[in-house]
Amino acid sequence: MKGWTFGPRLALLLLGLGLYGLSLRLMIDAGVGVAPWDVLHTGLAGRLPLTVGQAGILMGVLVVTVSWLLLRQPIGLGTVLNTLLVGLFLDLFDFLPQPSRLGLRWAELLGGTLLLGLATGTYVAAGMGAGPRDGLVMGLARLSGLPVTAVRVSIELGVLGLGWLLGGQVGLGTAAFAVLSGPAMGWGLGLYGLGQARKPGPEAEPAAPSHPVD
Repeated sequence: MKGWTFGPRLALLLLGLGLYGLSLRLMIDAGVGVAPWDVLHTGLAGRLPLTVGQAGILMGVLVVTVSWLLLRQPIGLGTVLNTLLVGLFLDLFDFLPQPSRLGLRWAELLGGTLLLGLATGTYVAAGMGAGPRDGLVMGLARLSGLPVTAVRVSIELGVLGLGWLLGGQVGLGTAAFAVLSGPAMGWGLGLYGLGQARKPGPEAEPAAPSHPVD
């Protein structure tokens, strides 16, 4: 998206975050298991007087604060909007009907995963900075000297375990997401000519508008 001005890039960012919130809502409503961070968010929502979106915003603010204060990770407009809007969009789509048949629930999970890939490409193409969780990963990798992959896997396993203890949505869908999210994100990035980028989500840290999610 080289040469794009601020306005179109902001519109693209907002579209990507909206699609991302919708994709998370579809996967949560499917009820067969969700991504590690959403296991934590659904667990918190079950224990506290919060919606899943509010739990996601709360954790995002906490992650950004820790990353900034302790790891000196920069905070950009994309970071702030990512932190606040994905959870808001997730809750706004709460009116969508939840399927009852198992086959339809799996179709909704798979559709949500594919939509997440499109949302990732759209969000990353805006090139407006890292989301909170990717910022945490990058900061810890820099501080510890460990590979980014190792840091990311360690964090997501920890988040998954904590979410499971809190009663979050863990299921076969969690494993399916782990397998399918990478190809879905690669497809979404490829739609914007970003096929050689690193793999992220609304947690992406673009290397120029031709970047590298969750």
